[in-house]
Amino acid sequence: MSAEDMLARLVAFPSVAGRPNGQIVGFIRDWLGAQGVVCHVLPGPEGDRANLFATIGPPDRPGYVLSGHLDVVPASEPGWQADPFVLRADGERLIGRGACDMKGFVAAALAMVPDLVDLPLTAPIHLALSYDEEIGCRGVPHLLAAMPGLCAPPAGAIIGEPSDLTPVLAHKGKAAIRLSAKGVAGHSSRPDQGINAIHALVPVLDAAVRQAAALQSGPQDPRFEPPWSSLQIGTLAGGLAVNVIPDTAVAELEARAIAGVDPAGLLAPVTAAAEAAGVEVETLSAYPALALPPDHPLAGLIARLAGKAPLGAVSYGTEAGLFQAAGIPAVICGPGTIARAHKPEEYLTRDELHGASAMIRRLGVSLCG
Repeated sequence: MSAEDMLARLVAFPSVAGRPNGQIVGFIRDWLGAQGVVCHVLPGPEGDRANLFATIGPPDRPGYVLSGHLDVVPASEPGWQADPFVLRADGERLIGRGACDMKGFVAAALAMVPDLVDLPLTAPIHLALSYDEEIGCRGVPHLLAAMPGLCAPPAGAIIGEPSDLTPVLAHKGKAAIRLSAKGVAGHSSRPDQGINAIHALVPVLDAAVRQAAALQSGPQDPRFEPPWSSLQIGTLAGGLAVNVIPDTAVAELEARAIAGVDPAGLLAPVTAAAEAAGVEVETLSAYPALALPPDHPLAGLIARLAGKAPLGAVSYGTEAGLFQAAGIPAVICGPGTIARAHKPEEYLTRDELHGASAMIRRLGVSLCG
């Protein structure tokens, strides 16, 4: 199956994050099985979603992981010109939800499987396909926990997020929380008979705003834009009408941390304020920053395979930091650009798709005795 045909098959599965993904996982499992590749479907604790892990070559030797996520963001934007879950071509553009982020990389890898199977690999290439990356990298920790029982410790991982096929060595970490305040509803003319949930949330939000300002003068890393860690209040909801005392109020916050800074720790002043105010805190997601040294062998290998010098850092986040935290060196390198992700008419060009397949084949050739 060509890379374009594979991409069309993958895009056709509306594998939106947070929903069951059995159909797309089953398709990939069956297709890999037809190529003689043994793969492992690893159900997550949700019960209706699973990761997939497969190995080509000797699993008892250190090899390289090709990592991608199978979930996509919803495609409800009004700017789509046709069904976002039917891949369509417009000149060189292959348009569809997930074409760039990041089913293109997955399609490129799967299309190369028959070639990789035919190579005399002396070290393995693993496929690690996860779920729910788009809502906080929720699936890959379970995949990483299972990997020691499936293969020798890998020498490195390539996370195929869109990077214009340029190796990326570092990205920020992230932690996100939800704040929930409860009050007692009533008529606004009798505030003495109710408890205003929005008022309860205000001192916590004030702590968040002050922490966001303080971070700008904190530790700096010039590789990132901006060069400091950041914090923002992303959503705020509460109240029914101006003359009703609101009995609930909810806000969602995120912190993004430069390498070497714990993203969850950036939220400590906010969680302390929440505890003092009796506001509930729920962790939505958390993943660490990525920081691969420029002189690491993996950086040099991927630079040679991609034919491009590594980029020091990006400010968006990926699953790469979790691979690194699990002891697996990681680098980002995938087709397309992040600027096209999460937008209507998302696309990948044919050259980008075939470029990713060629890079993966070069990896396989490099692992032959």
